[in-house]
Amino acid sequence: MVVLRHGLMESMSLIQEEIFNQSNQKENIMSIYTKEEAKAILEKALSYSKADGCELNISGDIIGNIRYARNTVSTAGINSNIQLAVQSNFGKKVGTATINEFDDASLAKVVARSEELAKLSPESPEFMVPLGPQEYDASKMYSEATAKITPEFRAAVAASSIEPAKAKQVTAAGYLEDSAGFEAMANKRGLFAYEKSTSLDFTVTMRSDDGLGSGWVTRDFNDVRKFNPEEASNIAIDKAVSSREAKAIEPGKYTVILEPAASIGLIRNMTRSFNARSADEGRSFMSKDGGGNKLGEKIVDERVNIYSDPLNDEVPASTWSGSGLPLKRTQWMENGVVKNLTYSRFWAEKNGVAPVPFAGNIIMEGGSESRENLIRSTKRGILVTRMWYIRNVDPQTLLYTGLTRDGTYYIEDGKIKHPIKNFRFNESPIIMLNNLETLGEQTRINGNLIPYMKIRDFTFSSLSDAI
Repeated sequence: MVVLRHGLMESMSLIQEEIFNQSNQKENIMSIYTKEEAKAILEKALSYSKADGCELNISGDIIGNIRYARNTVSTAGINSNIQLAVQSNFGKKVGTATINEFDDASLAKVVARSEELAKLSPESPEFMVPLGPQEYDASKMYSEATAKITPEFRAAVAASSIEPAKAKQVTAAGYLEDSAGFEAMANKRGLFAYEKSTSLDFTVTMRSDDGLGSGWVTRDFNDVRKFNPEEASNIAIDKAVSSREAKAIEPGKYTVILEPAASIGLIRNMTRSFNARSADEGRSFMSKDGGGNKLGEKIVDERVNIYSDPLNDEVPASTWSGSGLPLKRTQWMENGVVKNLTYSRFWAEKNGVAPVPFAGNIIMEGGSESRENLIRSTKRGILVTRMWYIRNVDPQTLLYTGLTRDGTYYIEDGKIKHPIKNFRFNESPIIMLNNLETLGEQTRINGNLIPYMKIRDFTFSSLSDAI
């Protein structure tokens, strides 16, 4: 790890030194285990099991990163990790042990340790016998191009933020992380699953040098070839410059245009309430007065359609859950109606239904309107770049509070008139999606697809002096 302190030229020089060091380290970093290599380790470990049941999970990754602040690279590095988790059970008594050494003696030791812990444990009343063999779709999460990202590429991404920021009297602070990894699981009943994945996550905050303006952007992809760091950085730079000298306007109810980074937190929190157990036990918004849940009820505007799909080309996700259940395309909301709730294996068995796991992505269908067209169609309103520090106020109504940040603008007669000071909001995604005016184009955000949205009567409760 190298710390860089004294300007861009020295930073780039030290980056080159780090590139050399990291390149020399590559031979010592673990490789991503193939399906055959992972299976061989798991089968060897299973051969030592004497318990009623044994479930194994092995995973590993190689992660590269670069961080910069004050227009200077501060850290860069590569790290790798691999771990095997062994869960053994005698009846409903369960024990788990982990290890990162895979010779025969170590595998025998970790299996024996998990069995010792299981014998010492009390019975788990919700223990479920591990699944038998399953059929899984081939995952789409892996990109060879992402797995081959180099330190030189990371340095170039940093430069593509720092150099244009300095030219506009803006200070950049960003972080890029890329990873390549694998996961595999197996048990004594014959189940085996394996997949590889890659990811790239980039975020940058731009502040005008006078401290009066702030812009922000995030990008994430499985395939680095879809990533344009110059485009992303320039959006944040433009917002930092254009949000300077923000004016205060009165809190209240406004028509808002929410960029995907502004609505993802509320949408994600809403979908987390799609849980049958918490609903059946009266602990969530999905609980129904008098008992039961709201499965099959219309709760938002009929234009709202939300599903998950691990094979979506834009936001691929894992094709199996942590318990080994296959993950398929699942419709959560259709024409505003709740179509599915998640059921753990335990809760599904108790209620006599099939288990429904929640997949690793959220896809909300959008429309054809661009951000610019949404602004153009707005007589008076507010454009929100993102929301943060979102906190639960009332789980029964899904009321949340939080703050706008990094570029909030007043719209008048179809044009952005001027930047405005940030607000605290108090809003429920259910109310928000019942006040839907227009759905815009979808954008990938944090592994999900969320559209731009135009919402009427969004509640801003107070002003915030934060930039």
